[in-house]
Amino acid sequence: MDWLERAAKLRQWTKGGTRAPHKPLLFLYALGRFQRDAEGELRYTAVEQDLKRLLAEYGPANRTTPSYPFHHMENDGVWEVRTDRGPGSPGSSVRVLRATGAAGRLSAELRAALRREPSLLGRMARTLLDLNFPPSLHGDLCEAVGLELEPPEGELPSDARRQRDRRMREQVLTAYEYRCAFCGYDGRIGATPVGLEAAHVRWWAFGGPDDVDNGLCLCSLHHKLFDKGVLGIGDGHRVLVSQRFVGHSPAAREQVIALSGRPLTGPQPGARPVAADHRSWHRDQVFQGTPRPASTV
Repeated sequence: MDWLERAAKLRQWTKGGTRAPHKPLLFLYALGRFQRDAEGELRYTAVEQDLKRLLAEYGPANRTTPSYPFHHMENDGVWEVRTDRGPGSPGSSVRVLRATGAAGRLSAELRAALRREPSLLGRMARTLLDLNFPPSLHGDLCEAVGLELEPPEGELPSDARRQRDRRMREQVLTAYEYRCAFCGYDGRIGATPVGLEAAHVRWWAFGGPDDVDNGLCLCSLHHKLFDKGVLGIGDGHRVLVSQRFVGHSPAAREQVIALSGRPLTGPQPGARPVAADHRSWHRDQVFQGTPRPASTV
C-alpha cells in the first residue's frame, strides 16, 4: 500500500482551485499526536477546539465544522473512528459525535507502517504540506499541530510531482525592482537583497503558475500576512487589509492597517501585473473576511 499516494489523494476531490484543507489539517494533527503517543486516541470532545482553531487559521474563509473531516476521513483508509457503541463513525453531526464518545486515530495498518518505517511520517507530512499550503506557512503549521520533522527525504507521489521554475524568484524581484509591492521595502547587504521574497498569488499547490503575473515581490512580513489572508489585492491593484486583523501598536498600524487601499508598488513598465484570475482566486480562497476601508493613517 502506497501511503504517500493515500496522503496525496486527501484533496483530489477539489475542483476549480477551491481549497479544502479540512482532511489534511486533521491528518497533520493526528500525525503530530502519533509522534508523542503512538497508541493514543483523539476523543472528539477533547480535540474539537484545537481543530476549530486550525480550520479558522489555515482554512479558507468559508468555515466548516471539525466534525466534517473527523467523520469523512474514515473513507480514505488512513483513519478510524470508534464510539461507545463500537467501531465506525456515527456520522458528521457534532451532537452525535459528542454524545457517543467518538474517538479517532490513524488506521491500524498505517500505525503499523509508521512503526516499521519511522521516516514515513515525515514524508507523509511533507506531502500534505506541499500539496495544500505555501512554504511560508509550513513551519507555523507544524508548530501548531505539534509536528517535528526531520530534513526532507524522498519525493512527492508521481501523480503530484511538479517542478517549480527556479527562475521565477529572479523574474518577479526584477519586475518589482527589488521592492516590496506592499510597503516598498528594498533592503540589501551590498548588492544582495535581504528579506525580499517572490510570493505566489494563486498558490503553487493549487495550480498557480511560476509566472510573473502570478507573483509579487514582498518583504518577509508581508509575504507571511499575504499567505495568511490578512492582506490581499483588490480592484485597481490596491492593497486589501482584512477587518479580522487587530493590531494596536504603532508598528501594526503603520505596517499593516495603513496599507489598506494603497496602490501596489510596481511592477515596472513592460512587466505584467498580477492577472485578474489569480487575484480573484486569492480573494476567494485565502483572504480573510471583509476588507477594511481605505486607510486615512
